[in-house]
Amino acid sequence: QVQLVESGGGLVQAGGSLRLSCAASGRTFSTYAMGWFRQAPGKEREFVAAINWSGLNTQYAESVKGRFTISRDNARNTLYLQMNSLKLEDTAIYFCVAKGWGIGANDYDYWGQGTQVTVSS
Repeated sequence: QVQLVESGGGLVQAGGSLRLSCAASGRTFSTYAMGWFRQAPGKEREFVAAINWSGLNTQYAESVKGRFTISRDNARNTLYLQMNSLKLEDTAIYFCVAKGWGIGANDYDYWGQGTQVTVSS
């Protein structure tokens, strides 16, 4: 079993930056691919980024490419999402996911509770 706890969300002005963190429990963290999804009000959950177990392979949604960076620290059992040049449309609840691969919500076995990111004008 893996438990995921996100942090780092908040209110930021458009053009600003935030860094999300996801602390994972369990000794098998370093063996899992992990990722981030988000859900805006009234919309379905959408893929944001994913990273393989070693950190050498990453995948991004087109909407965040060049602005967001996913990374992980296996020694600290922590996943990160650095978000730069934030836009109003990035406002959403951001979820950390683990054990899986792909861009579909059903592709991952474990989900965190989410952290709210609000971008203001």
